[in-house]
Amino acid sequence: MPLRLCLLQLLLIIAFRPLQAQPITEGALSESTFTLPPDQYGIRCWWWWLNGNVTKEVITRDLEAIKAKGFSGACIFDAGGAEQRGNAQVPEGPMFGSPAWQALYLHAVQEANRLGLVLSMSIQSGWNLGGPDVTPAEAAKQLTWSEVTVKGPMRYKAVLHGPPSKDEYYRDITVMAFPKPAAHVPIQHLPAKAGIVELGGSAPDTRFLLTDTVVAGEEAAVQPAQIVNLTDRMDAQGRLEWKVPKGEWTIMRFGYTPTGAEVSTSSGQWQGRVLDPLSADKFNRYWNTHVEPLLKLIGPMAGKTLKYLQTDSWEAGGCNWTETFAQEFEKRRGYSLWPYLPVVAGQLVENRDVSNRFLADLRKTISDCVAENHYAVFAERARQYGIGLQPESAGPHAGPFDGLKNYGYSEIMMSEFWAPSPHRPLPHNRFFVKQAASAAHIYDKKLVGAESFTTIGPHWNDVIWKDMKSSADHEFCAGLNLVFLHTFTASPKAMGLPGQEYFAGTHFNPNVTWWNYADGFIKYLKRCQYLLQEGKSTADVLYYYGDHVPNIARQKADDPAQALPEFDYDVINEDRLLDLDVENGRVVLPQVLSYRLLVLPDHRVLSLAALRKVAELVEAGATVLGPKPRSTASLVDYPESVTELQTLADRLWGTGESAKGEQKTGKGRVVWGKTAREVLLAEGVKPDAVLKGTAGQVFDYFHKTWNGDDYYFVSNQTPETVQLMATFRVSERQPELWDATTGTHRPARAFREKGGQTTLPLTMPPYGSVFVVFRQSIPSPEQGTAPANYPSYAPVSTLSGPWEVTFDPKWVAGDAPTSVTFDSLVSWTTLPQEGLRYYSGVATYRKKFDAPAASDSLYLDLGDVKDVGVARVRLNGEDLGLVWAPPFRVPVPPLKKQGNQLEIEVVNTWRNRLIGDSKKPKDQQLTNTNITVTPAWKLEPSGLLGPVRLIRASLP
Repeated sequence: MPLRLCLLQLLLIIAFRPLQAQPITEGALSESTFTLPPDQYGIRCWWWWLNGNVTKEVITRDLEAIKAKGFSGACIFDAGGAEQRGNAQVPEGPMFGSPAWQALYLHAVQEANRLGLVLSMSIQSGWNLGGPDVTPAEAAKQLTWSEVTVKGPMRYKAVLHGPPSKDEYYRDITVMAFPKPAAHVPIQHLPAKAGIVELGGSAPDTRFLLTDTVVAGEEAAVQPAQIVNLTDRMDAQGRLEWKVPKGEWTIMRFGYTPTGAEVSTSSGQWQGRVLDPLSADKFNRYWNTHVEPLLKLIGPMAGKTLKYLQTDSWEAGGCNWTETFAQEFEKRRGYSLWPYLPVVAGQLVENRDVSNRFLADLRKTISDCVAENHYAVFAERARQYGIGLQPESAGPHAGPFDGLKNYGYSEIMMSEFWAPSPHRPLPHNRFFVKQAASAAHIYDKKLVGAESFTTIGPHWNDVIWKDMKSSADHEFCAGLNLVFLHTFTASPKAMGLPGQEYFAGTHFNPNVTWWNYADGFIKYLKRCQYLLQEGKSTADVLYYYGDHVPNIARQKADDPAQALPEFDYDVINEDRLLDLDVENGRVVLPQVLSYRLLVLPDHRVLSLAALRKVAELVEAGATVLGPKPRSTASLVDYPESVTELQTLADRLWGTGESAKGEQKTGKGRVVWGKTAREVLLAEGVKPDAVLKGTAGQVFDYFHKTWNGDDYYFVSNQTPETVQLMATFRVSERQPELWDATTGTHRPARAFREKGGQTTLPLTMPPYGSVFVVFRQSIPSPEQGTAPANYPSYAPVSTLSGPWEVTFDPKWVAGDAPTSVTFDSLVSWTTLPQEGLRYYSGVATYRKKFDAPAASDSLYLDLGDVKDVGVARVRLNGEDLGLVWAPPFRVPVPPLKKQGNQLEIEVVNTWRNRLIGDSKKPKDQQLTNTNITVTPAWKLEPSGLLGPVRLIRASLP
């Protein structure tokens, strides 16, 4: 911003009189903090140590660079993957944890400590926790089996064929026999139901695992009383001796073997098996060997500078066994799994319903072991050093776990979201933060982090406002409040420019052409994070997502409670459901949050523990919405559970079935056949927010309260300027408009209050956003009488004619000129000189112009800016600042009558130069990188395309 105010700014100050400044106190919104937030609210990054190819020099350079940009910290993430998708490998550096790697790590922690930065660290190279020293006995395991059919009576004396195994490692569990049943319809989705495979995907809906094929008539099944345990009749060589009774018998030999899962995307020699995630002993061995030495090495900086430890998303496939699994199962489920083990091999035991109930219990036990024997142990070991966790422990790959349960051991709820990419083009497979935000809310944690702007496919064709800002805003509306750039790759100087890069991710580091122009976007994220990290979230609906496994909450727009768009919701799991209370008719998490309505899942399955809790809440005055449950999908307390479930369900929902209805019990009620939105509106609850534009326009919001103040983050999710009417459930308070793009804030002067709501018109640019803040009390009848909250703009003149454009000579190839006169504003890619057509970097546009006859209230509008969408404007030697998002517009300070000198710096990405270099011999190339340019790469239009105009602002 210019140091002196132009006339328009003065007029705006007079017309839009600022509110009486409130004293800034701890725990209160602060305008000055919003404008210039301290670095504690800064973004962080996945600091990629690619193939271990890192030097002390680049470590210092990177940390000093992120400190200068106002980051709050970084996550050390050693990983490979440079060579994936047809790209080239980069030199191999020291192996994770080796003495040479430890020296680099120690230097990084010391430098971060010097600079006051927060570090996290991934506790291995790559992901799927494991490594080169994980033995088959320590690896992730799965059940395996063989079977043979024999006909009695006879004496069987033979070696049982060994079950399939991997890694030449196999251990027996049990041998059993039972009368061979008749053929039956196979159990649907058995590998997934038995935890043999991972469902994978982008937070898939897994409720289908609770049901199975409906088969008419009675099916042949193994009866537990018929099963004969032959384990002690088989010797160590697998030789079985058994007197077979009359009839056909199936003999099954069960054991376990490694799953074969490998560490993924790791550096150099850090290859190996995935660690058993169900065993505390295996995790502790890994910790003692690989993690504790790193924490001891840094002494008091553990917990002070290195504050968080990380593991990445589960992509290791299925697993369903560990040495103590049978005991774990019986301890948690209350019955023995032995009679039901044949179900995993596809047999029906007792009947189809019982078999499916067992499989659900099996998956839930796997999930409990993952949470309590892995993440809980991880958290406890880290806590001894004053360190918290930030693992991607809850998806989006549907591993065998309850995502929210895993999050219960984290300090930063870490998720991910993707920028637009051919690999993930649609919202449902790009956005995953809602679950992490819900976890933060129900566990009362402050930080909701995300691996941010991941892509696979494009490289260096970033448009900050369109690709990155829009994606971040989408997830801010879901509860995100801490961006971790993905990816920020450490690239030693010897690797050249743009240097070494990971095969995926939006490249965001000091080697990108626009690093020196990233301040505007970084400050935007920082301002948003200041407001979104503080205070408490506000949601009217609490959705219970069931106790089935796998279980992962999906993107916000999935809206399983059907509360949107007027009301928001959080998601809760069984563990936290059991902690709910009721106060004044609202369901509450003590000391945390409260909700008007509890919504149950639509699959009509509830555990007895959950249903008992629902009954308790309804008796105490809660309103619960959901269909009448039909099953527990569990053998816990079975078959008595069937009777208890029916009794409780009849008491709460009434006997019989109906499409919709309502029944009161105690002080509360149960409603079914309606959406959460319909229930709340019918009760007379005012919508929390209503955002009305025209057809096809998409908006979203996120509501927080802090020290009695309310504020809403509002996002335009369409690539066009929009006019909308925004209504909020707040009254008798002055609305204010806080713009995180510019750091400015002012009272709204166009608004109306009615019926406990405040409505105001908003004008939002493409993918624009604003915080609407309510702090200062005003009398109830007071209305904002201005016709609008934003000035209107009219063109005054177009700066047409020639422009002098200079290019950085370091990046102009061949004998192309470094200074060119543009008769009109065109893309550099249309220029005849090859060295300019393929140019990447900064170009400066210069023009002199005379002031128009009336030069008050003027703005300079740059029109279209390509390809990053960033420009710096100077006028008569005065820096007017960066513009990086539409409208590309700056206020104009007082002009000279003649000869005003305008300079506009515009930057594009590396893409065009890389395309040009790919056509040249290596010794003629200006760039160097491991990323391979393919024929699919197209030149990106670049430069100031305009039209550049002087426009006049008119006050509303």
